[in-house]
Amino acid sequence: MDDTVAIALFRHGLTEDNKRHAYLGWTDSPLCLIEKEKMQANDNEYELFFSSDLNRCLETMEIMFQACNPLILSELRELNFGQWEKKTYGELKHDPEYQKWLGSPFTVKPPEGESFFEFSTRVQAGWEKAIKKIIDSNVRKAAIMTHGGVIRHLLTKYAPEAKDFWEWKIPHGNGYELIWSLEVLREGERCTLLQEVPLTAKLNG
Repeated sequence: MDDTVAIALFRHGLTEDNKRHAYLGWTDSPLCLIEKEKMQANDNEYELFFSSDLNRCLETMEIMFQACNPLILSELRELNFGQWEKKTYGELKHDPEYQKWLGSPFTVKPPEGESFFEFSTRVQAGWEKAIKKIIDSNVRKAAIMTHGGVIRHLLTKYAPEAKDFWEWKIPHGNGYELIWSLEVLREGERCTLLQEVPLTAKLNG
């Protein structure tokens, strides 16, 4: 019997606030109309679905994987940007705290927001919940709808090739599929294979 397990990490579709390059963490923003129009149902045979509890993820999942009934994991939310939520670089560039954060994003905490340590600890807890469910359910293909920062963290930790957090490019509406043997997945080791998985169709063919 094939003992491989594939887990796809998808980033939600582009939102109106993403479009204007605003920081979007725990607050929400509707998907762009053009984003909805270019989405198409995904025909991969995933057996189990997980999603962040934020509407932009749930809406993307509803469009792409109709009637999938995902398990909701609030731990898979994006970083909480606190007072910087929905603000752009142009609005923040003169803020001394923001400049400190830009220089040391892994150690400086956004005002009333979340440190990178708090974020990564939370995401790891959600990931471990998902892995336990996948293993206990004897599932071989699962999909997770989440956010760019979450996917970067998980790829930094579990991709076959070690890369820094910011080296990973995570376009909206795209994802990566990570493949393990069941034993390696149980041990929490890096996956053995990584491949890109598009989530949206290109406009005009």
